[in-house]
Amino acid sequence: MRVEPAQQALLTKAAAILQKDRSAFILDVACREAEHVLLDQRYFQLDEKAFKAFEDALTAPLPENSKLKSLLAEKSPWDE
Repeated sequence: MRVEPAQQALLTKAAAILQKDRSAFILDVACREAEHVLLDQRYFQLDEKAFKAFEDALTAPLPENSKLKSLLAEKSPWDE
């Protein structure tokens, strides 16, 4: 990766404090930031009306599903 000398010095110093080489430090920080980016995609805000509709959808009873009920009634293969 091409970086400015000041950036390289900064990364090297931070990595040394954590007793890591610069590549391991950069990879750790990049992965942590990637997790934050992905988590930001899962967080959302709703106004009161939209939240109520969302909450109602989550708490509404599930429709009858006879196939699922039948599957769950079967004995598990590891229980045989």
